[in-house]
Amino acid sequence: MRRAAVAVAAGAMAVSLAACGSAAESGGKSESTESAAKKGDDIKVGLLLPENQTARYEKFDKPLIEKKVKELTNNKAEVIYANAKQDASLQNQQVDTMVTNKVDVLILDAVDAKAIAGSVKKAKEAGIPVVAYDRLAEGPIDAYTSFDNVTVGKTQGEALLEALGDKAKKGQIVMMNGSSTDPNAAKFKEGAHAALDGKVKVGREYDTKEWKPENANANMEGAISALGKDKIVGVYSANDGMAGGIITALKAAGIKVPVTGQDAEIAGVQRIVTGEQFMSVYKPYAPEAAAAAEMAVALAQGKSLDSVAKDTVDSPTTKGVPSVLVPVVSLTQENISDTVVKDGVYTVEEICAGKYKAACDKIGLK
Repeated sequence: MRRAAVAVAAGAMAVSLAACGSAAESGGKSESTESAAKKGDDIKVGLLLPENQTARYEKFDKPLIEKKVKELTNNKAEVIYANAKQDASLQNQQVDTMVTNKVDVLILDAVDAKAIAGSVKKAKEAGIPVVAYDRLAEGPIDAYTSFDNVTVGKTQGEALLEALGDKAKKGQIVMMNGSSTDPNAAKFKEGAHAALDGKVKVGREYDTKEWKPENANANMEGAISALGKDKIVGVYSANDGMAGGIITALKAAGIKVPVTGQDAEIAGVQRIVTGEQFMSVYKPYAPEAAAAAEMAVALAQGKSLDSVAKDTVDSPTTKGVPSVLVPVVSLTQENISDTVVKDGVYTVEEICAGKYKAACDKIGLK
């Protein structure tokens, strides 16, 4: 299996890619790629994203993928889009529709990595290659792009320990993991535990249904009730949306402790500015979207992925999937300008609008 070191921009850390499955299917050579007739730029690309509650999918992923596909095909490709709105059954139906519409390739961000496997197989049997986007879907996928998700969790855990300092041994933390149906959530959890275990006591830990902020809020209220507000010294939150729900519960109880996040959503960045949230994980969406588009176009045109995908990973069902893994950055007050502002994700005016201006001025964000 090809391996590559994945650099984490927040520090000089490198990690080796870990294989996570042992099934017999091989993703290294795609049957549909080998058998596909050579096609030109006039292709149909199906794009299936999982939900629209997290801001990133509609604001960043969709337009970035569409733009890159157009660039790669001289503006001749058609991108057919559907959002599953966190409904795994609906997403299965959407794959069936894409198969019926005879798309040339699918870019798929699965709501439920296991539940989608049958639909991935249907697409494969119809000669449609599938690029798993952001989440490692099960079934005979042909390619995959995401971030090194264990490293994401480690980055969050290490940041929380940094924020806690000596307080790490003086109380307990609450761990608010993501949805149990999302394979990325398990990887975030694995990485976080690798950083936190033995260094801080976990008082309560939750897998949060559907990643919903309101569910994280209810879980946090339960943790506060069970542990007592004076015992909680910090919260590991797997993403920014949940961090918002958690912070609402903490505020209601009169608790101010470090809280982590992920996705660098505008609300999360603004909470970092005010000090309500300690950090987020900034995952540059442009290179992830570009990798998905490049692999999808190549597969649709019957070309090799060797020049695009330098790594491979294993899913529970497929070995040796050609992959592109993108580095991540720990986002704090200190590097907002050098990350999301510099990359054009947000302007200072957007971040510092209205009630956030004074906080921005205080930390020198202008």
